[in-house]
Amino acid sequence: MISRLIGWLLILWVAGFAWFAILLPRPVDDEKTDAIVVLTGSAGRIDRGVALLRRGEAKQLFISGVDRDVKRRELAKLYAIPQTLMDCCVTLGREAVDTRSNAIETSAWIAKRGYTSIRLITADWHMRRAHYELAQQIKGSVRIVPDAVRSQPSLRVLLREYHKYVLRRAVGLAGL
Repeated sequence: MISRLIGWLLILWVAGFAWFAILLPRPVDDEKTDAIVVLTGSAGRIDRGVALLRRGEAKQLFISGVDRDVKRRELAKLYAIPQTLMDCCVTLGREAVDTRSNAIETSAWIAKRGYTSIRLITADWHMRRAHYELAQQIKGSVRIVPDAVRSQPSLRVLLREYHKYVLRRAVGLAGL
């Protein structure tokens, strides 16, 4: 009986990991939202958010998890953001240090502005957990459009993120 249960759990784990690793979220084009939210981390995230802001896909860009030592002018120069665009439309969130605090910081920013739709930008391997965390924190009805930045994650990164995602979902189901 116990060996069958372990066998079924193993099959479920393998199937879940295969789904997680093979069907990574993808980029989304031509989807207007009130704001764009970028979670800092791997390459390409901020570039994608700035490009979408320039194209007019949203009115505002929020970058969550920016190090306190990063200066606005330095970030603007690094990503070739005109100062006028930086001043009117880019907010740097400096409180977040992990995915859960990204969600807390972002949900407060969204609520303060009354937005009803956001485009969430993070790496493809990180999107499912980031989306889940943000959806758990947001109060009210806000449409979250997942917009994943493609990457080439290693097996180790995928395994680690899959376990974090499964654990977070389990904790959520337990109501914690």
